[in-house]
Amino acid sequence: MRLKTYIVEDNPTIRENLIGTLEELACVSAVGTAETENEGKAWLSENGNAWDLAIVDLFLKQGSGLGVLAACRDRPPRQKVVVLSNYATADIRRRCAQLGVDAVFDKSNEIDALVDYCLQQSEQSVKGA
Repeated sequence: MRLKTYIVEDNPTIRENLIGTLEELACVSAVGTAETENEGKAWLSENGNAWDLAIVDLFLKQGSGLGVLAACRDRPPRQKVVVLSNYATADIRRRCAQLGVDAVFDKSNEIDALVDYCLQQSEQSVKGA
């Protein structure tokens, strides 16, 4: 089962490479993207049943990924939210955990871990179906 995934990332090159990699390797199907906090919050709240996974960068063209994360706090347990950032410091990881994020991955060296996470979520959604 492919995870319906929404990506909040303002860098077009990173976004397109991420979509290509995850669709090829991780049973992910991109259902949409946003470059700003407002776009991400609006789409995720208006399309509550249209996504299984949200991947959020923290630094965006407008606003912050932290605002997107806060907007997702009351999601159903089946929906997962992860952060993919160049700034995955211990402080950022703690802040993300406080906002209910399921996982944090560093763009520079944890893409494989993100792929593995997506595969695990896909397998769990098949078992739960």
